[in-house]
Amino acid sequence: MNSFQGTGTALATPFNADGSVDFASLGALIDLQLRGGVEALIPCGSTGESATMTHDEKLAVIRFTVERVRGFDGGKPMVIAGTGSNVTDATIALSRDARDLGVDGILLVSPYYNKPSQRGIIAHFSAIAQALPDLPIVLYNVPARTSTNMTAETTLELASAHRNIVAIKEASADMDQCSKIIRDAPDGFLLYSGEDSVTLPLLAIGARGVIAVVSNQVPQRFGDMVRHALAGDFAAARAIHLELFDLMRLNFIESNPVPVKESLHMMGIFGSVNYRLPLVPLADANREILRAGLQRLGLC
Repeated sequence: MNSFQGTGTALATPFNADGSVDFASLGALIDLQLRGGVEALIPCGSTGESATMTHDEKLAVIRFTVERVRGFDGGKPMVIAGTGSNVTDATIALSRDARDLGVDGILLVSPYYNKPSQRGIIAHFSAIAQALPDLPIVLYNVPARTSTNMTAETTLELASAHRNIVAIKEASADMDQCSKIIRDAPDGFLLYSGEDSVTLPLLAIGARGVIAVVSNQVPQRFGDMVRHALAGDFAAARAIHLELFDLMRLNFIESNPVPVKESLHMMGIFGSVNYRLPLVPLADANREILRAGLQRLGLC
């Protein structure tokens, strides 16, 4: 089954002051990505505040993204919908609905809060893979948010057992773990960086792309870094990495996606900046630090 190679943007979800989805601003963000030439769009991931969105809201955002991409005249990125949760049956239901909307694949976070064993993680993803055998699945390991690491052995067992499990977004920043997955993965199974600032080193050892936060702001420039690295031009890739490194870190000056949404508002992409509790606006001091970083790059 196909999977993208390059840059996937974990789209931020803009909200209106009343908490509803701001589809006008979402359209502007998607258009920026389309013009920037990213290889994939990921609605309803962690950066999209999916944890606070209802089933119907997620489907509305996914549908909007798919239709916006279909209407674009240029090269069309894949749409990989974030449909994962810590409830296996609910994940299957949302994934089926996303499939029916025409997504190219789904991104499934490792179950959070429940703290399952590795056997439980395997059972969870196996049940989903078996329920949706024709839908490509990208696993998502993010121990900082789930409190449980999905080991290399677990990832490799799942990749070998299910042909529709095609990739993993690795946000552990564990180079040893990533190296084991890349070395021992079955043919066609890809590893994507899940941490922007370690994308270049992971590409150097065989990762095939990234699902990124910073590409919300600089899709073409960050995408160029990834494309240079995939083509073997690490000098050009390194120059862009160093240019964007401060912005990658500033995006986590407070909890993601608070800084990236604030910056998209400063850049004029989002008409306003609103969050759903328990996320709150960026602290004033951090807002000025972020603004200065954007100004250094000519983004606002």
